[in-house]
Amino acid sequence: MLFNSIDFAFFFCIVFLLYWFPARKSLKGQNWLLMIASYYFYSCWDIRFLSLLALSTFLCYITGLQIHKTEPRKGRKIWLWSGVAINLGLLGFFKYYNFFAESLSDLLKTAGFATEISSLNIILPVGISFYTFHGLSYIFDIYNDKIKPTRNFVDYSLFVSFFPLLIAGPIERATHLLPQVSRPREFNYDRAVDGLKQILWGLFKKMVIADNCAQYANQIFTHSEAYSGSTLVVGAVFFAIQIYGDFSGYTDIALGTARLLGFELLRNFAYPYFSRDIAEFWRRWHISLSSWFRDYLYIPLGGSRGGMWAKIRNTFIIFVVSGFWHGANWTFIVWGALNALFMMPLVVFKMNRNHIDVVAKGKILPSLREAGEMLLTFALAVFAWIFFRAEDMGHAFSYLSGIFSKSLFSLPQVWPWLTIVFVLFFFAVEWRGREYPYALGGVAGDWHKAWRWSLYYAIFIVIILFRGSGQHFIYFQF
Repeated sequence: MLFNSIDFAFFFCIVFLLYWFPARKSLKGQNWLLMIASYYFYSCWDIRFLSLLALSTFLCYITGLQIHKTEPRKGRKIWLWSGVAINLGLLGFFKYYNFFAESLSDLLKTAGFATEISSLNIILPVGISFYTFHGLSYIFDIYNDKIKPTRNFVDYSLFVSFFPLLIAGPIERATHLLPQVSRPREFNYDRAVDGLKQILWGLFKKMVIADNCAQYANQIFTHSEAYSGSTLVVGAVFFAIQIYGDFSGYTDIALGTARLLGFELLRNFAYPYFSRDIAEFWRRWHISLSSWFRDYLYIPLGGSRGGMWAKIRNTFIIFVVSGFWHGANWTFIVWGALNALFMMPLVVFKMNRNHIDVVAKGKILPSLREAGEMLLTFALAVFAWIFFRAEDMGHAFSYLSGIFSKSLFSLPQVWPWLTIVFVLFFFAVEWRGREYPYALGGVAGDWHKAWRWSLYYAIFIVIILFRGSGQHFIYFQF
């Protein structure tokens, strides 16, 4: 059930009406309703994996209680690592078994052993990477005494399975979401309107920007050998815009939907393509995952403490693991390693926190230096995205060799002017609203009501008339 489908619109309308009318005066009733709705939502993808979601939820719930009541600390650690091993074991089996089997088989063949390790016909359960990380953060925080476990199983189940974030995040923390689950919620008209505006902008990003860019990115990547170097650059840029529109559009719809139900989810994007260096880019892209790895992997490894070698090692570990989290393919690992490599000059010269504020804050346009820095950062991101999008390493290298050829200086063979117009409009709105949590929230706020609503209706009409061919959200596969 995609967020941009009629099915989801009907589903959400029913949940919304039941939630704010019959169940309005009962927190327990609201939480039961949302948990049942979330499990129904998940079953629409594949009912066979409902039991896996329930099992992961139950294991983390029990593990949290046991960690809290066990003394001494050595016993707590046994419960912690048992919970981590089981959760990562489930994730590893469904997501990485075939990757390791095939890689080991190839390695043995290279070494001269004619051993064939069979792969399995495994279907990856949708959202498993996200709800596994929800559960792990919960038991880590209990172990580190940041929170106490909840004894209410429905509340915990809702924290893990809340349908706006179940399939592709944001990756929530128990310290942020659980308190919202356990306290009464009141309908707020202004917040609801704000949620609807964020949903509208998310739909525009997904259906007009991402889906139209996807059409050309897919065409160029699939038949890359037939296109000139300049066209391949266009294809890579279209994919960079597609994945941003797709994932941040999904996030906007998730946050807006949750706000209509009285919840505030973690922010996941903060205009990453306006970053002035790659460190700033990673503070603004998929924020909930980056901060998860920072808190539960980078800092326990020592973070930026210690010598330069430790900083370099920790940076590479976090980026390579982040790449591997995205998928069982060497292309994702190389994508992560490339981003670590781009970070190195900033780490070595201690410049990775040079750009904390919003670029050109309070100004209409950036300076020439800022524009150049943003262009360079975008180019580095696009270069790395080629590995992320390629089918395998051979495809990635052939794509790059096609770019760095004489045909790089020819006119592109693909130049969809209408999509480019929409992309320019999109970035103009994003730039105008870059100091706000989402772009449309910062645009037209001081306009006359008639003009403001005209803009919203115009965006809605553009979505209806110019939406691209329906594409699945990219991050659903992770």
